[in-house]
Amino acid sequence: MESRHRIALEERMRCYRERVERALERWLPGENIQPRRLHQAMRYSTLNGGKRVRATLVYATGEACGADSSRLDGPACAVEFIHAYSLVHDDLPAMDNDDLRRGKPSCHRAFGEATAILAGDALQTLAFYVLARDGVERLPLPQSLESLETLALASGSRGMAGGQAIDLAAVGKTLDLTELENMHVHKTGALIRSAVKLGALSTPDLDRSVLEKLDRYAKCVGLAFQIQDDILDVEGNTEQLGKQQGADIAREKPTYPALIGLERAKRMAHELHDDALDSLADLDLRADPLRWLADYIVNRVH
Repeated sequence: MESRHRIALEERMRCYRERVERALERWLPGENIQPRRLHQAMRYSTLNGGKRVRATLVYATGEACGADSSRLDGPACAVEFIHAYSLVHDDLPAMDNDDLRRGKPSCHRAFGEATAILAGDALQTLAFYVLARDGVERLPLPQSLESLETLALASGSRGMAGGQAIDLAAVGKTLDLTELENMHVHKTGALIRSAVKLGALSTPDLDRSVLEKLDRYAKCVGLAFQIQDDILDVEGNTEQLGKQQGADIAREKPTYPALIGLERAKRMAHELHDDALDSLADLDLRADPLRWLADYIVNRVH
């Protein structure tokens, strides 16, 4: 990424992060509201310095489609609440059994396993509450309903939860490339694709042909994001990652470097990056933040 583009993206991402942090703070129950421990765990797991890539995709896509920025806070919060819930549950002993998340003790380590489960449940339902309440005020009813449908499909058994189930069943097994891609298209890619679609659906007069191009972009960057995660599990360090480096290797989880080698995995991530940019070829300069995000995803170090 060119230096000027990197600086522009960093500034844009900072603005997006600050915006969604304020919105998340507004929607989350206060830590002194009963049941206090549950609400403290929800806030701990959400307001903990995440990169907010999914919220950034909502904002950047909405702006590329000409949406008013005031229409984007709700869907940006919704995808972040779903993402936060998924991390709380993924870290549980029965799942990935991770002690660290974003450089701090994972939710079940800080609050206990039962509270962590409930915090994840509550964050998931809060996402749909936010999207429903926000959509009534900002969108025509058909697009509001499509937004809810989009997030529900991306979060459930045909999306993120299904991908995690495939991942758990694959531990210690050798998957072929098609099986590995299918797992990650569901586990990581589904929520990223929904973030892009929710941003696009925030435009009342949405051009459906543009939506198809944006979905192709999202599928490419979603898979590239996971490949880069796999690469960082090999090359990163615990302090930068905010979680234990080498955890996937230790658990014998299927990864792209393990299956096709580190160098080929890097080439594949860059090929997906190029495909993502090709999908945006017909979009104007308002889509530049999406182009810069594709660069960031394959070059990030955490």
